[in-house]
Amino acid sequence: MSNTILVEIAGFKDSFCGPFPCDGDRTCDLEKCAPSEKLVNAVEALRERFAHIYGDKVEVRLTLLDDGIPDHIAEIVEKDQPPIPMVIVNGRITPIGRISLPQISEEVNKVL
Repeated sequence: MSNTILVEIAGFKDSFCGPFPCDGDRTCDLEKCAPSEKLVNAVEALRERFAHIYGDKVEVRLTLLDDGIPDHIAEIVEKDQPPIPMVIVNGRITPIGRISLPQISEEVNKVL
């Protein structure tokens, strides 16, 4: 699966999925995780939606930072100081800062 696009989400186990409330006005287009506002639940919902939309073309990986920061994440933090959760597509940090199906899909579609 060398042509697989990697969407890596980096954050903390108990952190929120984004800065906005999980209510009827949410724009993330994810429903399975509502109303938890939890990162882990939102990433799982994103993974399921991407599997439905993209099949095996996209892998969604959750990197939890609670027990340490991997070197590649530390490099991104030092260089870009991105918001958490970090959304990284094929190694490139995006400015999204939340789990949002439309916004992350837009980044994936740029690579396809």
